[in-house]
Order: sequence, then C-alpha cells, then structure tokens
Amino acid sequence: MPKTGFVYHTDYLGHDTRDHPENSNRLRAILEALNGSKLIEELVLIQPTNASLEQIGYVHQSQYIKEVETVSGTEGWLDGDTPVCRNSYKAALLAAGGLINATDAVLKGEVDNAFALVRPPGHHAEPNSGMGFCLFNNVAIAARYLQKEKGLERILIIDWDVHHGNGTQDAFYDDPSVLYISTHQSPLYPGTGAINEIGLGKGLGYTVNVPLLAGTGDMSYSYVMDEVITPISLEFNPDFVLVSAGFDCHHADPLAGMNVTSNVFGDFTEAIKSIAKKACGKLVLTLEGGYNLRALSSSVLCVFNSLLESGMEIEEPYLTPEDRLSDPVKSRVKEVKMAQREYWGI
Repeated sequence: MPKTGFVYHTDYLGHDTRDHPENSNRLRAILEALNGSKLIEELVLIQPTNASLEQIGYVHQSQYIKEVETVSGTEGWLDGDTPVCRNSYKAALLAAGGLINATDAVLKGEVDNAFALVRPPGHHAEPNSGMGFCLFNNVAIAARYLQKEKGLERILIIDWDVHHGNGTQDAFYDDPSVLYISTHQSPLYPGTGAINEIGLGKGLGYTVNVPLLAGTGDMSYSYVMDEVITPISLEFNPDFVLVSAGFDCHHADPLAGMNVTSNVFGDFTEAIKSIAKKACGKLVLTLEGGYNLRALSSSVLCVFNSLLESGMEIEEPYLTPEDRLSDPVKSRVKEVKMAQREYWGI
C-alpha cells in the first residue's frame, strides 16, 4: 500500500465565512468521513507551516498581499464573493504553506503522494486580486516553489474543479515550463477558459482548456481524460504533478450543473496517478471547491481510496443520474484537439 500524506490544521477552520458556501463545515465533513471510514488510520499527517511572504510573492504582488492582511483585519470582503475575517490572512498563509509542505514530503520520500485539505481555496486568485472565494493561489505558489527552490523544471497542473481556474491560467499563460489543463463547466463563473485560450508567446500550447456543457457526466469526463489530458500530460513529461481538486462538478453540488458521481473522482485520481508514475512519480492534490457536504466528503474519500489503493467500497450518497458519452463532448474534444494540434501530438 502506498504511503499517502494529508495536510490538515484546525487553523483552517479559523477562516470563518459563516453561512457562505465556502465555510469551515466543508473540512469538518471531510474529517468526519475520513474518521468514519477508518481511512485516516492509514494516512500520514503532514503538518503545515506558513508560506513565507517571499513564497507568496512568487505569484502575488506585494501590494495585494498587504491588502489581504489589511482587509482581513477589518473583516471585510476582497470582492463580492470573497469574505475575510481576522483569521483569514493567517489561514491563507497556512494553506499555501501546507501545500508546499506536502510537495516537500513527496520530494523527500516521506510519502508517495499527498492531498492537502486546506482552505481558503486558491485557483481563482489573480496576482493582484482575490476572487471566487480565493485569497492566495495555493497551487500556483507551490508550482513556483518547486521551480525556484527545488530546481524542478516542468510542472503539470490539472484542474478538475467545475469552475475555470482563471488565476492559475493567468499566472503561467506565457510560460512553457508549466502546463495547465482545465476541465470546467461553460458557461459558468468566472467566464474564462475558452478553447482558444491556449497561452501566449512561448507559452502557446501550454494552456489547455476543455469547457464542457452542463449535464456532462462520468463517461464524458473519462473520455476527456483519455483523449486529451493523459496524452498531452505524458508528452509534456512533467517533473511534478499538482492537482486542483474541486468537487463541485458532482451532480448534487448547488453551485453548478454537472452529472458527475463521487466515484469518478477516484477514476480521475487513478488516471493521474498513472501519468505521474510514468513521468516522475510525484503527485500532490490540493482542495479547491465542492459545496454539498455529503457529496464533497464521499468524493474526497474516493480520492484517498485511490491514493492509498485500499480497495474500499464507497457508496454514492445520492441517486446516480443516467450517464452516457454525449455527442457534444465528442465534438468539444475534437475542437480542443484542433486548437492544440500544432503543439501536441493528439
């Protein structure tokens, strides 16, 4: 059985957003499910520490970092969707640092893979602004950390959150050393992630967007993994694989309209584990969205089940929707391949 690490700290609960969809009950539900399943007994706890201001500055402008600290002190809002409290700045530093520590644990061989159960999430955070529930872009900071402090060259970021990770895309849009691949519902917030958003300058081809229509289900997501994500990722041959793991494409999630079940997140994890094994053997996931607590917790269990190779049966908490490989998804995949064929052998 692989050694799987997880990052968690009670200070993540201190980012108190009250009845906001992204609230501390998300982590409480995940921890309750892990304890109830006994999977937590097989996991290695990775203690988070604060990311340094220099590390946050790998992605974010100093003026914005100060803004997060200041607005947190006033218990205000970074934008209309993103509330902060007095503990939010501290939690955001700890979230970015927790993901960094998870990558360190994998690099040192202390664990084979890891999942950072952190909040606030990050993939919408831009270099100079927070948005979409996100303060600092955890996955982008970790990618730059691996390059600047650990000397790795090629970082792969796969983002399966139902919302496009505009902040992550923007951080690396002209950079061929980071391949960013996103599956997301479209149209949906934040309105970015079109097929023709493929990068800029030397970064052309290193942004791969697969926007999917509402109602897309398990078979169609697996088709995208097989036809687009896996072949491009293997051709890129990364030195480290990071995953922005959002669970809001679950069919029960209140903020989106997809038809994915919990088990497909385990299937996705299996596929990405295979990519990592063939390329570099280094894989870390970080928590992004997911706002139905039962769906979120069962989906996270499926990911840990895959990482641990435990073979546990995990029950889908809701009636499974009808599923088939849809013609619109086949057409969308053809469009993605057309947009990317100059850069990848797909």
